Amino acid sequence: MLKLTNIKPISYFKANAAEMLQVLRETGEPYVITQNGEAAAVLMDVKDYEQILEKLALMQIVAMSDKQIREGKSVALSAASEQLRNRLASKK
Repeated sequence: MLKLTNIKPISYFKANAAEMLQVLRETGEPYVITQNGEAAAVLMDVKDYEQILEKLALMQIVAMSDKQIREGKSVALSAASEQLRNRLASKK
């Protein structure tokens, strides 16, 4: 699990946002922002956030594919290739 060491209260974030962004750019380490003593948000680099979203999307695709295979909704590669060849041949 990711070890988050940059934990700051929201009051610190309000007073030092520009400095925190500079440190974030330099180190790449995200901040956990707390409110009333509990984690409320994560401040992270946009590139890292985009990478997380891309990885999540890929994981969802893999999970959907796995579910379809388990439900018998898959087609063997040879059968899919044959179907594609037939479709292409019929369009000529």
